[in-house]
Amino acid sequence: MSLIQPIRPAATVILVRDAAAGFEIFMLRRTSKASFAGGMYVFPGGRVDSDDHLHKYDSVRVGPDRRQALQQKALGFEWRGFWIAGIRESFEEAGLLLAYDARGELLRYQDTDAHERFSGYRGPLHAGQISLQEICQRENLRLAVDRIHFYNRFVTPLGRPRRFDTRFFVAEAPPGQTGQHDEKETVHSIWISPQEALARNAAEEFDLMNVTRMQLQSLAAHGSKAELLEMAASKREFPVHRPHLPVSAGRG
Repeated sequence: MSLIQPIRPAATVILVRDAAAGFEIFMLRRTSKASFAGGMYVFPGGRVDSDDHLHKYDSVRVGPDRRQALQQKALGFEWRGFWIAGIRESFEEAGLLLAYDARGELLRYQDTDAHERFSGYRGPLHAGQISLQEICQRENLRLAVDRIHFYNRFVTPLGRPRRFDTRFFVAEAPPGQTGQHDEKETVHSIWISPQEALARNAAEEFDLMNVTRMQLQSLAAHGSKAELLEMAASKREFPVHRPHLPVSAGRG
């Protein structure tokens, strides 16, 4: 008799920027050796760590603000952990750090030295040798929780070898940051429109999990970055999706 797999809490951030034809989102291709979603294109995200829940982050964050009150309520008592995990994973996996600098502006990597300095934090952060709070203190940053909007929630179906209860967020990518895969867990990165990602998936050249495909289909209904961000910021309902595998399903 098979054992029921534990469900791990996770956070994922859909990062958006303007493009000539609407908007693009940042996606990463996971290494084919990965135990979860190997070879698939995904949004930056991962498991919520115990450190993400700690109140120490209250001194280095901006938000959630009044407009996000319903988002905070929907996330529940562990709201802090999901927001912090989303920011941390976006930085670890994609090199995109959603934070304000000392002037109160969204962080830009102003020059090569700054880019290299922040890139140098990613490995130690992933290894647990430094915390996101310590990076903020060193660099005089505050995490931009107020710019990251809870969108919806997906629970991995029963029967999968690894199961996650994932909160998805939507955020504007910081201007001046372009993103880069970590060359360990992720081996390729791309800015791509939802429409192109879906078309390439249909042509069997851009592998997606079902949950990612469903999110892309929803995102494709919006015509611009501004429209998408306004929708995310003003949401009043936050659906919980609990898909089920067909009895004979071997993959999704």
